[in-house]
Amino acid sequence: MHHLKRIVVKVGTTTLSTTTGRLDEKQIKSLVGQMAELYRRGVELVLVSSGAIASGLESLGMRERPADIPGLQAAASVGQGKLVHLYSQLFGAFGIEVGQVLLTQYDVTHRQQYLNARNTLDRLLQLGVIPIVNENDTVAVEEIRFGDNDSLAALVAGLVKADLLVALTDIDGFYTADPKKDPEAEHLRRVDKITPEIEKLAEDTESELSVGGMVTKIRAAKIAMTSQVGMVIANGRAQNVLKHIYEGREVGTLFVPQERTVRSSKHWIAFGVKPSGRITVDDGARDALLHKNKSLLPAGVLSCEGDFSVGDTVEIADSQGWVFARGKTNFDCVEAERIKGMRTEDAAKLMGERYCKEVIHRDCLVILEH
Repeated sequence: MHHLKRIVVKVGTTTLSTTTGRLDEKQIKSLVGQMAELYRRGVELVLVSSGAIASGLESLGMRERPADIPGLQAAASVGQGKLVHLYSQLFGAFGIEVGQVLLTQYDVTHRQQYLNARNTLDRLLQLGVIPIVNENDTVAVEEIRFGDNDSLAALVAGLVKADLLVALTDIDGFYTADPKKDPEAEHLRRVDKITPEIEKLAEDTESELSVGGMVTKIRAAKIAMTSQVGMVIANGRAQNVLKHIYEGREVGTLFVPQERTVRSSKHWIAFGVKPSGRITVDDGARDALLHKNKSLLPAGVLSCEGDFSVGDTVEIADSQGWVFARGKTNFDCVEAERIKGMRTEDAAKLMGERYCKEVIHRDCLVILEH
């Protein structure tokens, strides 16, 4: 771990707040001190921080978190500035500059915005600045919201080609059950692959006090691992947790990155764009995509779901429903349904001049899981 050069630290609301929902400045100061120590050792850091809405609620005298989007946006508008000001003061005491970066899903689902965000983050790191990233809650509506900072942090880790993503939360890592309810829950120290069983375990631990709970962290781990970024889930209130992770101690749960390389454009296809539908394929097509570097042809398609158009990103699932890839389709949902299961020459006769041989070309397809 001490060879790590670039780390993304994600801090959840439960790690930054007291039991009454107010910002815990003593805790924030402790985390900043730990990050400053890593910075001193030559580590480039990106901080993805929750807490803006909590800060705004406190400032506005609101007792409860608003249920409506405008109310949340108003709280975020007031709280974001106060939160960044606090970080600026605390990091400034160590001679470290910070920069605020607010993102919406639009910024990663549109290719040019995606590149702009990556270039901005890279330049800040080159200048020795610690970017403080959060979702732009003041303008994000339901259609362009990430919904959780875990997914945002994993996408940012891929954007900046980080070596490690550290997700700090209120439990000691990933368990086989909710440790707050089940004393027999086993703490998993290492996860090499996100399997359906791992995802099911995450669903059973949803009671963690944060948006989405462990489900969103497993989703983030999947993004990170596919992007060749390791991820550690750990307790943010454990003493010197960041220092101990950096020193290679057995802290939290480590999710091991995949060895294969995913090009930047394919990373964008895989995780920067919300899928508009799903194409289910037979076992032969799954094998060809996973192991033979082939494109998806009509003959291998079993069914289509969703309302997707030409050029949209869709999920690719096997006959058991396991999503193992994503890609940009050459057909809309109606056309794909018409030619499913057909041989190439038969599909060409049916479609005429508009026919494209591949439903999804290999260059526009990314494998998520083998």
